[in-house]
Amino acid sequence: MTVEELVRALNDAVARDEREAIAERAAELNPADVADFIQQVRPELEVELLMALPLEKRAETFGYLSLQMQQQIASRLPPDALTAMVTKMPSDERADLFKVLDDAIRRRLFTRLARKEREDLRRLASYEEGTAGALMTSDYASVSAGLSVAAALETLRLTAPDKETIYQAFVLDQDHRLQGVISLRQLILAVPSAKVDDLMERDVVAADVKAPQEEVARLISRYDLLALPILNSDNTLVGIVTYDDAMDVAEAEATEDMHKGATVGRLETSLRDASPLSLYRSRVHWLVVLVFGNIFTGAGIAFFEETISAHIALLFFMPLLVASAGNAGAQSATLMVRGLATGDVTARDWGKLLGREILVAGALGLTMAATVMIVGIFRVGLDIALVVALTMVLVVMVGSLIGMGLPFLLDRLKFDPATASTPLITTIADVSGVMIYFGLATVLLGL
Repeated sequence: MTVEELVRALNDAVARDEREAIAERAAELNPADVADFIQQVRPELEVELLMALPLEKRAETFGYLSLQMQQQIASRLPPDALTAMVTKMPSDERADLFKVLDDAIRRRLFTRLARKEREDLRRLASYEEGTAGALMTSDYASVSAGLSVAAALETLRLTAPDKETIYQAFVLDQDHRLQGVISLRQLILAVPSAKVDDLMERDVVAADVKAPQEEVARLISRYDLLALPILNSDNTLVGIVTYDDAMDVAEAEATEDMHKGATVGRLETSLRDASPLSLYRSRVHWLVVLVFGNIFTGAGIAFFEETISAHIALLFFMPLLVASAGNAGAQSATLMVRGLATGDVTARDWGKLLGREILVAGALGLTMAATVMIVGIFRVGLDIALVVALTMVLVVMVGSLIGMGLPFLLDRLKFDPATASTPLITTIADVSGVMIYFGLATVLLGL
């Protein structure tokens, strides 16, 4: 059966309240698909669906749920069932869950875990959120320096069931310091008597345990790594970050940047689970700020009231010009913010990019000016059409330069360039566009 057919069958079993059929269909689905289904059923079925799964699959499915839902389900699970499931979870997911549990549940769970899990959990939960330490897992594969290939393979064979990945094994000395990395492929193809030290890669890409998680994701992406070793200051290996965790970080960062690009604050939960109050709080601040910004646009129009009264036709082109300035600025800002985020652009590139942006913005402005001038000649005559065309060139250039320059300025001031969002750029471009348009009209039309 396909995934869609299995989901439909599971839905039918839930609708008929057939407990055996529910367990059978849930067991056939991929853990990620079961987690999606659990998030759509009524609350009283969440625990039942989860408990219908074999223990290992239950733990894997639980890891795909949002932390908010994990917290809710954990509070309803019997203590023994929760302990058994948590024991089977990867160490990083276990630490993430532990941080969001209520104090009473956390204490009860902690006392039931084995000593090894308690120590590992205490260590992983101690790292600051947003760092490599908070993201990493301690379930990595390692072999001792000096082993033969045959001995290394035997070590991996014995420890593989408890590890996040065994495709890369980290070679450690007796003090647990990282000496190199060797792939499972290398071990399988090598002569059994060969030494790991002669085969391993010594120039290992690694990150400090306090490094930002964005830097970890960037390193994994840049060097196409399956896992990135995380080190203490003394070069001791304390954990790894796998590529799937890095993908989650990249997705979260992209989402956060998109929210900032629309002047939306950070959501602590998913959009589906967010309350009206949290959505209100995430959006209200910038909207209020931008209201005051738009007041300057109105003030600019009021300042040129005489010009507008003498040539009322000028108002016909104002929305077009102001929108063009904002659109050009938003395009430029999007390119710059993304370039800064990916490392494609740095502050040292400012001069080169400024010259190129002036050239491109000028060409764009002239192209748009030629189009709008044709409309202007037929609509209001040559004199106002010239004002509109010249204004178009200037506002597109000004909007583009604002869009390019503001992310650089924020980056130099140690603020997130994503704050140079489309609404903010548009508001600044609106004010500039109004002043340029009516200022030129006042000068060129002899008012």
